[in-house]
Amino acid sequence: MHDPLTGAPRTAGHDLPVSPEFEVFMAGGWAPTPLPADIRSAAADFTPARRARLSARFPGERLIIPAGELKVRSNDCDHRFRPYSAYAWLTGLTGEEQAGHVLVLEPDGPHRHEAVLYVRPRSPRTDGGFYRDRRYGEFWVGRRPDLDETARMTGIRCADIGDGAEPPPGRDATVDAELRAALSELRLIKDAWEVGQLQLAVDHTVAGFEDVVRALPRALAHPRGERWIEGVFGLRARAEGNGTGYETIVASGAHACVLHWIRNDGPLDARRLLLLDAGVETDSLYTADITRTLPLSGRYSPVQRQVYDLVLAAQDAGIAALRPGASFRDFHRAAMRVIAEGLTEWGVLKSPEGDFHRRYTLCSSGHMLGLDVHDCAQARAETYLDGVLAEGQVLTVEPGLYLQADDETLPDELRGIGVRIEDDLVITAEGARLMSGALPRTPDAIEAWMGELIESR
Repeated sequence: MHDPLTGAPRTAGHDLPVSPEFEVFMAGGWAPTPLPADIRSAAADFTPARRARLSARFPGERLIIPAGELKVRSNDCDHRFRPYSAYAWLTGLTGEEQAGHVLVLEPDGPHRHEAVLYVRPRSPRTDGGFYRDRRYGEFWVGRRPDLDETARMTGIRCADIGDGAEPPPGRDATVDAELRAALSELRLIKDAWEVGQLQLAVDHTVAGFEDVVRALPRALAHPRGERWIEGVFGLRARAEGNGTGYETIVASGAHACVLHWIRNDGPLDARRLLLLDAGVETDSLYTADITRTLPLSGRYSPVQRQVYDLVLAAQDAGIAALRPGASFRDFHRAAMRVIAEGLTEWGVLKSPEGDFHRRYTLCSSGHMLGLDVHDCAQARAETYLDGVLAEGQVLTVEPGLYLQADDETLPDELRGIGVRIEDDLVITAEGARLMSGALPRTPDAIEAWMGELIESR
């Protein structure tokens, strides 16, 4: 018994051999377990138009979009599988059973393609793989759909990737740079279903932030309170969706000055701030991306409020710059102008001109959002970073100030304070709609919100 894709033996080296009689015994006596008749993917009504747009970009070319392969985490244990985002976007399939599957768009005339989905179908329970294959056997990892079921889910013609009946696309298929760019650019504008999924992700994330605030008293008492908070949010993400859309950042005190702090192993100090950057990923794989910087005591100190207010003013300026036809970079420029002027008023900078403010801000003020937390990242600069905003795009606005604890250009009272405020917005005909508006943004509203949640626990 060998895996049709890898050629590797299906049995692990430490498995005991089985007798021919046992193999015969295991091959029979199984009742049919068909999936429900109505198993069509919620995205299936939208994927034909997506594939048609891709087809139009590459007339006459064979296009190969793999779901991706399982990756080993440790010895014989794999990481949890998540399909390549473009594969999910084109097929509507998002499950862990998609590992090794490949979508092929075969030229069917000069201006169209036929989609063929090469999959590893459900085992017929005659070859032993269903109980001996630790990577793909359904007794190990769960039931897979058969070919007809997958076709009903997707509306796409399906073929067995391992039976040789049709030419397989090859397990090492990769997406070339031109195709990757096109797939990113086609995903820049979200359809109505995608916007709805992103709003669902945001709503679940708001609930996760509320869970975190309720859990603060216990987290403050734990020696690794950051990790306690990570676990609380992760519970909400797994209960409501596929999990977190990216590694949760739980950064207390000076850890907030590390932009991608994911160790999350520090204690919480009631005198400090907590920067929480987290997002729930829905079962359809769309993720939110929200950051709040909260006072662990429940009240901002004067200097904490000073820093927070400047970042909030920068975010307000960035949001005000969002509208169709505006340059993508306009909202970042607007936010950074406010930051530079504020730092000058504090005496940290001599002038708001130039790029000296970047010592304290470090990165851009936002990015596209969708199936990936940094969505559409392979798009050409002229269509994204140097392009213009359009109705239906979803993005974050997230200015921050990261005042390093060892930065001698800062007065002592500012050192070690990190503040980021991040919200998710969809571009509309009139400007932009704040999708994450259910979470308070102003200091007064945050203090009141925290007080209510902690008292009600």
